Amino acid sequence: MKRTHPGSLRNVLATNIRRCRLATGMSQQDFALEIEMDRTYFGGVERGERNVSIDNIERIAKGLEISPYLLLMAPD
Repeated sequence: MKRTHPGSLRNVLATNIRRCRLATGMSQQDFALEIEMDRTYFGGVERGERNVSIDNIERIAKGLEISPYLLLMAPD
C-alpha cells in the first residue's frame, strides 16, 4: 500500500537536523556546501518534505558531528 502522507519519523528527523544545524550557527546553504549536498535537497530534508536515504542521514550526522541514530530519536 502506498502512503499518501509522510510518516511521523520524517518530522522527527527534520526537527532534529534543524535544531542541531542551528546549534552549529551555520545556514542551510553553508551546511549543505560543507557536507557536499545540494542546498535545495537539504532544505527539503530539513523541512520534512524529502524521504531521505540512510546514506544521506549518515552524511548529515557526520557533518553535525553526532551519531546518526540521534537524528531519529523523538525528543523527550
